[in-house]
Amino acid sequence: MTVSNSPAPVSADPGPGRARALAGISLGYFMVLLDMTVLSVAEPDLASSLDTSMAGLQWATTGYTVAFAALLLSSGAAADHFGAERLFRAGIAVFTLASLLTAFAPGLSVLVLLRAISGVAAAACVPASMAMIAQLYPEPATRARAVSAWAAISGAAVAAGPIAGGALVGAAGWRSVFLVNVPIGLVVLALTLGRAVDCPRGERRIDWPAQFAAAAVLALFTDALIAAGSQAWAHAAWSSVGLGVSVLAFCGLERRSQAPVLNRALLRSGRVRAGLLAAAAVNFALTGGLFVLPLLLQQEWHLGPLQTGLAFLPLTIPFAANPPFTGRIVARMGPRRPILAGLVLLAAGGAVLAGAVFANQSYPWLAVGLLMTGFGVSYALPALVVALVSVAPAGTAGAVGGLLNAVRQVGATLGVVVMGAAVAAGIGWALLVSAAVCAIAWFVFAFARREETTGVTA
Repeated sequence: MTVSNSPAPVSADPGPGRARALAGISLGYFMVLLDMTVLSVAEPDLASSLDTSMAGLQWATTGYTVAFAALLLSSGAAADHFGAERLFRAGIAVFTLASLLTAFAPGLSVLVLLRAISGVAAAACVPASMAMIAQLYPEPATRARAVSAWAAISGAAVAAGPIAGGALVGAAGWRSVFLVNVPIGLVVLALTLGRAVDCPRGERRIDWPAQFAAAAVLALFTDALIAAGSQAWAHAAWSSVGLGVSVLAFCGLERRSQAPVLNRALLRSGRVRAGLLAAAAVNFALTGGLFVLPLLLQQEWHLGPLQTGLAFLPLTIPFAANPPFTGRIVARMGPRRPILAGLVLLAAGGAVLAGAVFANQSYPWLAVGLLMTGFGVSYALPALVVALVSVAPAGTAGAVGGLLNAVRQVGATLGVVVMGAAVAAGIGWALLVSAAVCAIAWFVFAFARREETTGVTA
């Protein structure tokens, strides 16, 4: 049986309407990613302004990421059911309003609540954006180029985040990092108006109890990891108990569901499972590195926020510069080789970074490891998106996008928790953990069984 994802025929020529829509979709993802990276350099000013503890700062960050990760599966199915462009626009509107309100948050509790609302809105945007790209660019070659443009524009958020955050905090304080989302959100809504982005509503039913159980599993898993990483063992134990109950509930609901959360046919493919593992490993290395390396740069090398952001340029510039080149490779050769090359670079980059730390080397050696890591991410992620969206059955691109991004967020959380815990033994050891995880993902992906008999390839 051949699995295909074939929307209504559309001309291979992108045209101005689709090009404008792609720019809006990409800018929306830019805003979501920017909100995940820009806050890190603002934490000291935020703590001073709101008189909060380290735990408060952790909730200011994780309130966003927990909600984001937990609702990605549900929002993917909702994008397929209600129409991707409707959910995308609603998510962007809520995200923009929540960002504006966050800039005027009077205290920590209100800030955390608004960050969680922003995470919910972000979760609505990401799977919907992937489904919109699949509708706009149905042919594999043009879709690969479109995904590469989307990755380049959105990847610029990772490059801009630390630098923009440092500059904004220095000029106007932590509240300014949220105000910057308001004009971006308005531009996204303007660019995605029009019939070019209209997506049909799917016939797929949504099993809401199973969807909520899946969200509870991801939320409690994330919460347990964060609590364990901060050595809040009682909190971690209660979250783990809740996680066990949620897993049992989800499995029971999923077995009886006529509209399961997870696409079982897709997950039966070893190649797809390997691709999801690779996506988790990429985010493990990226997010974990962004978490532990500022400890080296600020605490041991005594760099300021803006200097720290500039030090990350070798890591972040490839996110914006390399995806178009990756897109041409994927269009010509398929996604497998860029994925494998990206994982090799990530593993090698982690090893070089660890070696630089162990040997007390100066910044140029650190920059080499950062550059390798940046190219590894920019090779692997666009190719993984193409690989998994291309094998999605018709009408499920949003759900597959939700699954991919949920797995990536779990990988990111694991990266922060595991690498953060390894810092106790030394930053070099934390970076070696990252290298080992990417090496394992390369091995699994390289030797995953081909599924040619079912028509599923990645």
